[in-house]
Amino acid sequence: MKLKTDRMSVLNKLWTARKLLLVVLIPLFLLPLPLIYPSSEACCAYVLIVTAVYWVSEAVPLGAAALVPAFLYPLFGVLKSSEVAAEYCKDTTLLLIGVICLAASIEKWNLHKRIALRMVMIAGAKPGMLVLGFMCCTVFLSMWLSNTSTTAMVMPIAEAVLQQLISTGICDAVDDSESMEAQEDTDKEGNIDKNQLELLFQTHSCTKSDLITMPEELNGMSLKCNDEVINWQHNGHLPQTQIIIPEPQKKQTSLYPTKKDHMICKCLSLSITYAATIGGLITITGTSTNLIFAEHFKSRYPDANVINFGTWFVFSLPIALIMLVLTWIWLHCLFLGCNFRDTCSLSKKRKTRREELSERRIQEEYEKLGPISYPEIVTGIFFILMTLLWFTREPGFVPGWTSLFEKKGYRTDATISVLLGFLLFLIPARKPWPCSSKKKDQEGGSPGNDVDSDPMAPMITWKDFQKLMPWEIVILVGGGYALAAGCKVSGLSVWIGRQMEPMSGLPPWTVTLLACLLVSTVTEFASNPATLTVFLPILSTLSETLKINPLHTLIPATMCVSFGVMLPVGNPPNAIVFSYGHCQISDMVKAGFGVNLIGVVVVMLAIMTWGVPLFQLSEFPDWALQRNVTDSI
Repeated sequence: MKLKTDRMSVLNKLWTARKLLLVVLIPLFLLPLPLIYPSSEACCAYVLIVTAVYWVSEAVPLGAAALVPAFLYPLFGVLKSSEVAAEYCKDTTLLLIGVICLAASIEKWNLHKRIALRMVMIAGAKPGMLVLGFMCCTVFLSMWLSNTSTTAMVMPIAEAVLQQLISTGICDAVDDSESMEAQEDTDKEGNIDKNQLELLFQTHSCTKSDLITMPEELNGMSLKCNDEVINWQHNGHLPQTQIIIPEPQKKQTSLYPTKKDHMICKCLSLSITYAATIGGLITITGTSTNLIFAEHFKSRYPDANVINFGTWFVFSLPIALIMLVLTWIWLHCLFLGCNFRDTCSLSKKRKTRREELSERRIQEEYEKLGPISYPEIVTGIFFILMTLLWFTREPGFVPGWTSLFEKKGYRTDATISVLLGFLLFLIPARKPWPCSSKKKDQEGGSPGNDVDSDPMAPMITWKDFQKLMPWEIVILVGGGYALAAGCKVSGLSVWIGRQMEPMSGLPPWTVTLLACLLVSTVTEFASNPATLTVFLPILSTLSETLKINPLHTLIPATMCVSFGVMLPVGNPPNAIVFSYGHCQISDMVKAGFGVNLIGVVVVMLAIMTWGVPLFQLSEFPDWALQRNVTDSI
């Protein structure tokens, strides 16, 4: 027995220290690779495998694991320390900084709440339309903010609406029970007195004058008498024996009034995390995986002027819209049933009391925001201006505003975002013109802001920026760039490509489908950025070897890596929604499997239809051919 206890104690200690053991043993176990084969390719493969294992297992934080190439590449002689350091800050880092400045202003001045509540007010409180309204506003916000931030912003609003639905349902249940009891009392008042029943006992210990009072709530119950059950009949006769009145059983109360209410809570909660994922696909800055792809593609194919904000938006917007509709239909059928007429009607005559109270609650939340403030107007103007400048920089079908400058290729999307983000640190949050009243003059102020104390306080401060800036993602992306640079310089990418030559007989759509399925499976258990960072160099080399346009595999893989929606650990938005307690893991697996399948099918449809003329996918491009020839030399 003692031996068994000691063995369990040792196993528990090993399990507790599993991450530390993995960090130490994996490099030692793989060390023979660069020692037995002291080539540049083997050394680079060693660094790549160690970093990938750290990322997938999350034995150390993702940002810390991304620093592994910074010291192993110089130690093994793959890249100089200065060359590795240059990979950790790229153009996309500046793009992200500018976008985070705008996101900080949106969150600080509650513009996201105003947008979300207004869109829900338009949709109404019918369950189906309520879910669709929340999904639409979440998709819109997730286009510009991170998926995690969007989910964290929208879920409290959705939770307030759900709590209103639950509380209204409980009130309705109480009202219904009271009305039923009143109806029963009306039916019985002809035979039984409402106030009390006088029961006479004719036993040895009781006289006829003894009375017992039975409350009216027990009318109609089965009464136990001398080990026999006597059904109380309202026929005017009294039982000729002693009656033992049982205590009424207390009803067990549930968190949800009905099963339908629970289904609504599940559907609305899951719809928010799925909508955040869908919205992140639309723009280059919508999610970190899009930024990782953009920088990898730009650094690997510098001569390819194909991917920019406009072309990505044109390709991904139809994907997001189709996925939004199909996901809504899937969730509606899974949780609310297929009767769309009752759950999606916009007619005021078909609204129930609960739906009217829910709409009133949403209206009250919107009224708490007050009239639109000056900082919200400035933030909205910057938001629209940044979008327009991104679209018109190099639209492709007409000359963009960059053609006004003599030198070409100097201005990118990062230039615009950093410029506008910098201006938010300068523009005062108070109106520059005097107002008629002091309250109007201070309408830009909000709790925690220094607008009232400092009339020149800017729209955002460095603290506001720091709260939202994901430095871990920046370092993670930089680690991916460093790995890609090492694979290129060492020749490992060429070696990998030669090993994949047997796949040359497969058609392009088959290779793309296999890549999508593989990536979407792995990302269920590993983080999205880490998964994509590992697969992008492999897929690029595979495409070059098979003479397939690299965009044919890279874009679908980038989108499918975001479909880790089946488990709470798949991505942070899933964890946020799961923490509210409305959903179980089984619910997320069932709903997420359908969303994952919808996403892969729609992405494959897009890359095989409108993606072909948009990116010229039918031919192997010159910029990829030059890259392939250079690596072969």
